[in-house]
Amino acid sequence: MLDIKFIRENPDAVRENIKKKFQDAKLPLVDEVLDLDSKRRAAIAEADQLRSNRNTLSKQIGMLMGQAKKDPAKLAEAEAVKQQVKEQADRLAELEKQETELEEKLHHNMLLIPQMIDSSVPIGKDDSENVEVQRFGACEVPDFPIPYHVDIMESFNGIDLDAAGRVSGSGFYYLLGDIARLHEAVLAYGRDFMIDKGFTYCIPPFMIHGNVVEGVMSQTDMDGMMYKIEGEDLYLIGTSEHSMIGRFIDQILPAESLPQTLTSYSPCFRKEKGAHGIEERGIYRIHQFEKQEMIVVCKPEESKDWYEKLWRMSVELFRSLDIPVRQLECCSGDLADLKVKSCDIEAWSPRQQKFFEVCSCSNLGDAQARRLRIRYKDENGKMQLCHTLNNTCVAPPRMLIAFLENNLQADGTVRIPQVLRPYMGGKELLVPAEKSNL
Repeated sequence: MLDIKFIRENPDAVRENIKKKFQDAKLPLVDEVLDLDSKRRAAIAEADQLRSNRNTLSKQIGMLMGQAKKDPAKLAEAEAVKQQVKEQADRLAELEKQETELEEKLHHNMLLIPQMIDSSVPIGKDDSENVEVQRFGACEVPDFPIPYHVDIMESFNGIDLDAAGRVSGSGFYYLLGDIARLHEAVLAYGRDFMIDKGFTYCIPPFMIHGNVVEGVMSQTDMDGMMYKIEGEDLYLIGTSEHSMIGRFIDQILPAESLPQTLTSYSPCFRKEKGAHGIEERGIYRIHQFEKQEMIVVCKPEESKDWYEKLWRMSVELFRSLDIPVRQLECCSGDLADLKVKSCDIEAWSPRQQKFFEVCSCSNLGDAQARRLRIRYKDENGKMQLCHTLNNTCVAPPRMLIAFLENNLQADGTVRIPQVLRPYMGGKELLVPAEKSNL
C-alpha cells in the first residue's frame, strides 16, 4: 500500500506504474482515492472546528447562566447558545460517521493500488515475458530416458497418490520410505544451510488472523490461495512468510536489532485455483506441502543488497545438490501488487529439457510494513517503515522433482550428493525396490 501523501504529490507516477503493470482497469482508483482523501480531510477539518467551537460555546453558556442570576434576559441567550451547541453536536455526529465511511472506502481502494515497482524491473504483460538473467551449472540431458517424477518415486515404493485421493482428494499424496526420508533430508539440509548463513531458525503459527492476511498479500492473491477456517477469524497459511512477517505487526523495532534474518519451517496450504498443464500433474502443484523459507526485515537502504544476497543463497544451495539453475527476472505484469522487485530461481529438468520454478525471491519494500505498521526509529529519532523480503529456501516436492531428475542414473538408482548424506543415514545411493530385493 502506498503512502497517501505520495499519491497526492505524484498521481501521474502512480498512474504510470499501474500502466506498467498492465492493470489499466485500476487507473480510476487514483482519482477516486484523491477525491475520497479530499472529502475525508475536509470532514476532519470541519469536525475539528466544531469541537473547538463546542469548548468556546460551553464556556459562553456557563458565563451567561451566571449572569442570568442578575439579568433574566441572559437566560434566553444561554438557551439559544445551547441550541447552537445541540445543532453542532448533531453535525459533528454526522461528520464522524462520514469520516469512518470515507476512511473505510479510502483504505479499501488504497489496498488495490499496486506498489511502485523498481526502475530495473523489465516491462512485460505476464510470465511469458520474464527475462533470463544468468545460468548456473551445465544443463545436461543424459543418454537414457528419464521417467516422469511420479514413476521415479513409485520405483522406490515412495509415493501413494491413489490412497491420498481416496482420503483427501486430488492435490494430495502419501510419501513413503526413502522418498519420505529424502523429503525430510532436504528440509533439514535447507534449515542448517540457512542457520550457517547466520539466520535464526523459527517455527511459526500455521494459522493467522484476517488482518494479518490483509497485511501480507493482495486481495487477489488471498482469494486464489488462502483456506479460511469456517466460523473463525483464522486462515491456513500459504507460506510461513505470512505468519513470520505478521509477527512484527504494530511493532517499533530497535534500530540496532535490524536486520532481522529468519529462516522458518512450516506446512503450506493453497487452493491452487485454475487449470494446469500435464507436467503439473503428480506432486508439482498441490494443496499441501512443506517449506523452509528465508525472511528479512531491514532498513530501507539495506533491502537491495539483501535481495541480491537471498537469491544467490538459493543458487548456492541448489548447486550444492548438483542441480543446474537459472535466475529469471520477473517482469512488471508478473509481479504481485505488493512487490517492488522479484525473481524466480528455476531448476533444470532434464526430462522436459527446460527449467521450472523452485524458488521465488521478492523485495516488497515498505508495502507489508505500511499495512502492518512495522517501524523503527532512525538515528535522528524519526519513525521509519521497515522493508521486508522473502525467498524460498527449500520447497519439497518441487525440490524432489529437480533432485530426482538430476541425480537419476541409468540403472534407476539415485545418487545422493555429499552434503545430503549425513541427513540420509550416510547413504550414497537410493536403490529401486525391485533391485534392493534381489
